[in-house]
Amino acid sequence: MFRELLSRETRLPPILGVGLAAILMGSVAVATAQASLPTRQERMAAEKAAVIEARTADAAAVEHASVPKFFFVSPLAGHAVNSPFGLRKMPWEEGGRLHEGVDIAAPAGSAVRATMGGVVLRSGVDGGYGRFIEVRHASGLTSLYAHLGRLAPLKAGAVVKPGQVVGYVGSSGRSTGAHLHFEIRYDGKPLNPVVFLGRAFKTEADLPLTLAAQFPRRVRVAQVSNWPDRVLGKKAGAGEASVIAAAKADGRVRAMIKPAAPVLGPSVEGPRTMSIVPPSARSAAEASPGEAISTAS
Repeated sequence: MFRELLSRETRLPPILGVGLAAILMGSVAVATAQASLPTRQERMAAEKAAVIEARTADAAAVEHASVPKFFFVSPLAGHAVNSPFGLRKMPWEEGGRLHEGVDIAAPAGSAVRATMGGVVLRSGVDGGYGRFIEVRHASGLTSLYAHLGRLAPLKAGAVVKPGQVVGYVGSSGRSTGAHLHFEIRYDGKPLNPVVFLGRAFKTEADLPLTLAAQFPRRVRVAQVSNWPDRVLGKKAGAGEASVIAAAKADGRVRAMIKPAAPVLGPSVEGPRTMSIVPPSARSAAEASPGEAISTAS
């Protein structure tokens, strides 16, 4: 029996040692875990940083939402529109037709700039537009710049930035003087550029497409600075209106359009020819009844 007790006593220390070791290891693990937890100051700093980051993200989102998607730059800043969008009749034409853009008079060689960023759709030379370039923008919008004297070196597919030079003012094509013919279209439909120029719109839904498509039904007689040779050299036959262009001292042109006389039989006087009247020609006040006077600018 004594031997049994002795043997039990000899086994107690190892068992006790293992238990103490486990307890000590647990204490060390708890201490290590507590040491790895952030302090109160660190938690407050992290929470503050998260709040600042969230506010910054919100501010960036608001700023991005406030940036307009569409902003139309004037292609010729500082120069006014001298021939508006709408029904127009040239002095030598019999009827009116839609002037599908606006004319902006400017000295030859003036830089013409893209109204918005986009991609060059086409460029080249046309019988009516002369040298021209057309740019495609977002949401079905396009802009066209015509009667240019010189084109910028931009081919179809080239990316154009807002305000980038696309050409230079000239008088190519069917033109009566140095100016820019400028168009804006939506899905191919001509719109009044004046409604857009200098304005910004957040979304496509904000674009004033309905307003820009409207124009008065009155036909306006255009005022021109000179007359094409093909018009000045044309003879008025029997039953046709004759036109007299008077060059004034200031370089402008006054056009007197005489309505055609009824054709009752062979003309006695013969057909009238179009002639240039000297600057001393009679004034508009001296014009006989039935004559239409168009003073050119």
